[in-house]
Amino acid sequence: MKIFVKAKPGAREELVERIDENNFDVSVHAPPVKGLANQAIIKAVAQYFKVAPSRVRIVSGFTSRQKVLEIS
Repeated sequence: MKIFVKAKPGAREELVERIDENNFDVSVHAPPVKGLANQAIIKAVAQYFKVAPSRVRIVSGFTSRQKVLEIS
């Protein structure tokens, strides 16, 4: 399953908000430095969908706020 994520790094609270079926806003504490925010987004999405973080990967948007994630 592929989902589209709007990343919000450096947020006050960690939160995954569902916008519609495939679009989510993900807020994380981690700053967008050296991939820390990407790792935090993967962890937050994995917790939201109740899967292991190893089953979530970023398909595109590594350096962008708009990301495509794949959950297997």
